[in-house]
Amino acid sequence: MKQHRQFRTWLVRTFWCGLLFTVGFIWFYVERQVPDHLNIIAEEPGEIHMQLPFGVTISCESQEVSLGNGSDIPADEIRLSTGQTLSLYGEKQGSYQLGMKLFGTVLFKEIQVDVVEPRYAIPCGAPVGIYLKASGILVIGTGRVTDTSGRESEPALGVLRSGDYIEAINGKPLTSKEALITDLNQLDGADAILRIRREGETCETTVTPVKTSDGSYKIGAWVRDDTQGIGTMTYVEKDGSFGALGHGISDTDTGTIVEIDDGTLYETDILGIEKGSAGNPGVMAGVIYYGPGTILGEIAENTEVGIFGTVNQQMLESIHTQALPIGYRQDVKKGKATIRSNVSGQPDDYEIEIQKVELNPIQKNKSMVIQVTDPRLLQLTGGIIQGMSGSPIIQDGRLIGAVTHVFIQDSTRGYAIFVEDMLEH
Repeated sequence: MKQHRQFRTWLVRTFWCGLLFTVGFIWFYVERQVPDHLNIIAEEPGEIHMQLPFGVTISCESQEVSLGNGSDIPADEIRLSTGQTLSLYGEKQGSYQLGMKLFGTVLFKEIQVDVVEPRYAIPCGAPVGIYLKASGILVIGTGRVTDTSGRESEPALGVLRSGDYIEAINGKPLTSKEALITDLNQLDGADAILRIRREGETCETTVTPVKTSDGSYKIGAWVRDDTQGIGTMTYVEKDGSFGALGHGISDTDTGTIVEIDDGTLYETDILGIEKGSAGNPGVMAGVIYYGPGTILGEIAENTEVGIFGTVNQQMLESIHTQALPIGYRQDVKKGKATIRSNVSGQPDDYEIEIQKVELNPIQKNKSMVIQVTDPRLLQLTGGIIQGMSGSPIIQDGRLIGAVTHVFIQDSTRGYAIFVEDMLEH
C-alpha cells in the first residue's frame, strides 16, 4: 500500500513537471516566432507567416488596420490555424496594437504594428576605415607599479574596474589619456579625485598616485581613449544617413561596446585576405588613410546593432548603385538571397542561402542564419571573414539585412540582422 502511494506521488510529480516543461517550451518557442513589433507599408498588403504549434485568435481594436487569413474579407478579429498566414492592411500611417489570444479569450501577447511609408536605401558593401573617440578614458584594467624605493603596489585596485570611464580629475574634464597623465603628474603625489562613469551611473572615487623610478606619477591603470578598425558600409539613405557593421564595436580587452563622443569614416584599401576555415575565422587586412582629404563621413552612434552617422559628398559621389526598397522582417524568407561585398576589389553580389529566420530574436544582430553558397566567394574568402560585417543582404529586390557574425567552426555560415532593426536604432 505504501509503495502504491509512493508510485502515485511520483506519477503526479512527473506529470506536473512535464506539464510545466511543456508550457515553458511552448512559451519560449512562440516568443521567438511572434514579433513584438511589425512594420507594414501604408496601402500595401502585408503578410506574415508564424510557425505556431496551435491556433490563435488575432484582434485589432483600431479600424485603421484590417486583418485576414487568405480571404478577401477584411476583419478586426480572425482565427488563425496552424500554418496559416496573417494578412495585414493599413490605410493610414500610425501605430496600432494587435492582440493574440489563446482559446479566443486569453490574451497571450500584444504586437505593435506601425503603418509606415515606403523607405529606400542604397546597399553599399564597401569597406571603410573606422575611428572612434571614446566618451571619457576607458579603463582596461589595473596593474602593479614600482615606487622610487623599489616597492610594488596597485593603487587603483578596488577603486577602478575594467569598463569604467574616467570623465574628470579633481573637477577638470579629461579629453585624452595624455591629459590624464599630465594632470596626475601636476598633482605631485596628492590624492586624485576621479569622476567615473560605471554602467551608466556617475560617481566619484579617490586614488593616490605613486611616484615611480622615472619620476612620473602613476595610478596603476591601463587605459584607452580611442579605437579603430575596418568594417563594411551597409547602406546609405538619400539624406546621407548611413548604417554599417550590423553590430557594435567592442573594446578588444573589456568586451564591452565602446561608448563614444564621436568618430570618423576614412578611405581604406584592402591589401590582402586570409581565408577562413574551421576553427579559424579569416580576416581582411588593409590600410586606413588618415587625413582631411580622406574623410568619408562622421560617426554619431556606436550601438549593439551597428554604427551610424552621416557620409559626406565625397562618399555619396563614389556610390554608383541604385536605392532599393526596404524589406521588413515579415518579407524575409528561407532560401536564396545575395550579399553585396567588394572583397574582390569592386562591388559584387554573391549568392547565399537563408537557413533560419527568427522574427523575435534574443539578440537583434542574430536574427538570421545564413550560408555562403557562391563558389566565387568561397574561393576568395572561404565564406564569411572578419571585416565583412555589415555586408548588405538582398532578397527579391529588397534590402533586408546585413551580415554580422561568422560561425567559428564553419566559416561558410554566420548570423545576420534585419535591416529594419538597424534603421530603427
